[in-house]
Amino acid sequence: MGSRLRNDVKHLIECFCEIVSPETSNKQPWVVQKFPESFKDDEMLKQVALFAFPCEVPCNTVQHFSFVLTSLDSKWTFGFCRQAPGAQTALVIISYLPWHEFFFKILNQIAELMQEQAVQDINSFLEALYQRDVPAPSTTLHIPFGRAHRVYTCKCPNTYTLPSIPENRNLTEYFNAVDAHNMMVIFASMLHERRIVMVSSRISRLSACIQAANAVIYPMIWQHIYIPVLPPHLMDYLLAPMPYLSGVPTSTWERVRKSELGELVVLDVDTNHIETPFDDLDRLPPDIVSGMRRRLKTPGNMMGDGVARVFLRALVQLIGGYRDALRFRQGEQITFCQDALVQSRPLALRPFLESMLQLQIFQQFIEERLEMLNSGQGFSDEFELEACLYSDKSSSRLKQQYKEWLTTMKKESGALFKKANPAMRNAVKTVGRLAKEKSRTAYREVRSKFKDMQIHRELEGAAFSTGNTKLRDKPRSAPSSPKFGVSDVSTNQRRTAVSPATLSHQLNSNFLDRNHSLRRCETSVSQHYHVSGSSPGFPTGTNGASSSSSEESGTEDELQMTPLNLNLMDDMKDILARTASTESTPPAIDRSVKIFLYLPVSLFAWFF
Repeated sequence: MGSRLRNDVKHLIECFCEIVSPETSNKQPWVVQKFPESFKDDEMLKQVALFAFPCEVPCNTVQHFSFVLTSLDSKWTFGFCRQAPGAQTALVIISYLPWHEFFFKILNQIAELMQEQAVQDINSFLEALYQRDVPAPSTTLHIPFGRAHRVYTCKCPNTYTLPSIPENRNLTEYFNAVDAHNMMVIFASMLHERRIVMVSSRISRLSACIQAANAVIYPMIWQHIYIPVLPPHLMDYLLAPMPYLSGVPTSTWERVRKSELGELVVLDVDTNHIETPFDDLDRLPPDIVSGMRRRLKTPGNMMGDGVARVFLRALVQLIGGYRDALRFRQGEQITFCQDALVQSRPLALRPFLESMLQLQIFQQFIEERLEMLNSGQGFSDEFELEACLYSDKSSSRLKQQYKEWLTTMKKESGALFKKANPAMRNAVKTVGRLAKEKSRTAYREVRSKFKDMQIHRELEGAAFSTGNTKLRDKPRSAPSSPKFGVSDVSTNQRRTAVSPATLSHQLNSNFLDRNHSLRRCETSVSQHYHVSGSSPGFPTGTNGASSSSSEESGTEDELQMTPLNLNLMDDMKDILARTASTESTPPAIDRSVKIFLYLPVSLFAWFF
């Protein structure tokens, strides 16, 4: 089922007629005059007469309302009616164009000419109006008529924009009569294609609310029974099992047998009270409902197209991703894939979207878009513009995929931590224990060697102090540095799991904290030997201090010996290398936890 509007409209109006109200309820209204006289659809004129007086309640003020006639091909024909208090007739314009404000102004102009009793001007005006081609949207229409060359000016509506307040009479009446919550309930009920009835004692308000409710589901359009004002002879339509959207005058509603209607949504427009057996609003995604409620309560959205845009944005969130489901193959027409549309939407929208795909209002929307694409027409309307803005702003599919991936990653990483936790901790403890054992063993061996060196030097110093002349006469030379059996350090580094350089760095801190034995050794050597300031084994400041203390002691026979060449750090590295080479190879680490090293750093913070 395609669009309900016609595309091949050739005239602004199809017919103008004046209808006489019946004197009693037993009689029916009839057409007293029409224009053009060539209009021969008598069946339509009979229906128009019945819709022009849908109830017996007299009007106290001038009121405008509209009704809709549906043809066999499901196309709509609009009737625009004007009733005046005390008048015996109603003025009606029949057109294929849904230009409510435009034709209501035309009816007012015709009513003024009738009051002037300018019959020739009326015929001239209607002739000029009928002969005019359909003007472009948002253009100003000039209609010359009469002997005085009068010109009637009226602006045509812009059909490419959303209805706005207060310019659009239907939406203004709807927004003033119904609160935000009930508007949302009607909106949700239409998206579920329910049987919906609106009731009011004012015909103008009734038809306006029905027309506005259909307008806010743009770009979709109601595809079922659509009667903005229900005349008494169509009361049985309320018993139909299929969905419908109907406006019923209060006088007619009081005559309806409610027990036979079944489940339907009823909105009393006069009291703003709604009754529904369904929870359609709760079935909509919560974020969409909260966004609609928040925007409809914002004072800035009361004027302009703010109200209509609230509902448009909700539909963009629901079906705006239909372009992701379009499929094109070379040499074939563009098609639509329903599954692709569902997959393109977030998880929270998918349950409702799957049910919405079966609605006729959505199928009509897709068929209309595909027809324009395959015919090469293309389209650029408010819905497409809003969909582009929403896509650029949120990138809903990528964000949702990231959220789903993040949730899955957290679950899997939690299980991975539980599995890898014992193995990882055992590996860390094993490495730490081996490092501590190697450092302690190396430290004990170094300490033992320096004790032996200290005893040897003390014995030599004692021999000099006893006056041994033989030793004094012999050539003086510094004692050789202790040799500990130097091994290939680089080879040991390759064979061991822990490098000597790393252990040497760890031992330096421990060795400096526990260097009492080394200090004793240095003191003993400095007391028995005079070391030159150029000795590479000691700092310059230390040598100078030793020299001055020797001169003050007054020792004449102080020894003048060759400087000591003690490179303790190199010797210590040799010891560490030899010790590390003798240690057994550490146990192998469980490599099954290797994947743990590739996780983000933030995950290690959770683990430790």
